[in-house]
Amino acid sequence: MSNPIGMRFVAIQSGRFEMGTTDEDRHLAVDEMPEPDPAAFRDEQPVHEVHINHSFLLGQTEVTQAQWLLVMENRPGPAEYWKRDDWRGLPVVGISWNMAHRFTEELSKLDPDYDYRLPTEAEWEYAARGGVSGLRPMPIEGLSDYAWFIGNSDDEPHPVATRRANSYGLYDMLGNAWEWVADWYGVNTYGDGGLRLNPAGPVEGRSRVRRGGSYHCPRFQTRPGIREANTPDTRYSVLGLRVVATPKRK
Repeated sequence: MSNPIGMRFVAIQSGRFEMGTTDEDRHLAVDEMPEPDPAAFRDEQPVHEVHINHSFLLGQTEVTQAQWLLVMENRPGPAEYWKRDDWRGLPVVGISWNMAHRFTEELSKLDPDYDYRLPTEAEWEYAARGGVSGLRPMPIEGLSDYAWFIGNSDDEPHPVATRRANSYGLYDMLGNAWEWVADWYGVNTYGDGGLRLNPAGPVEGRSRVRRGGSYHCPRFQTRPGIREANTPDTRYSVLGLRVVATPKRK
């Protein structure tokens, strides 16, 4: 599906997956840290089964600078990114959660057929894993083929869809830009495990979740299970968004 401003979407089918990071995989991620912290990443546990019982349309790429400019008529993030020859295809960054939410509202006004929102944390991880369990959906030696991270990015963003897509046809789910999701952050969101149906996180909180890592991130942060969070007004030069399209009720 393509919308009126040329954003392309991939239909993600309903299904079940194991959300979170096993002890074995958590230890692998800790070992990748320059200074391993044995207590790190415990908010990614316990692993629990999630049932996404609906299909959804997820942006094939992160929202680009050209798409943001067309909808919002402003140029957030570092000025030098807007001066590059390839500025149109770069992921828009310097976006707070509040700005991301406003973008979905404004984009919804422009489209007679679809409303837009941020994905839930569960929807995001389900799509990022692409049906593959483990620390990453690819071997570590293949990470550079799928993601822009500090090991291959020269510490700068790259045009979207210039790495390989995952098995669902989605680009840059790992790396290039962190992506805001809808959920409030909770350190114990995963609770005691068990089956969850369409989980949407805590009903309130102080920080919103971001996922996926960025061009500035080391390997240990460039994986589907990583959870980071910031207050909704936080803006970083590595932080952008991806959106879900939902048919309007007629």
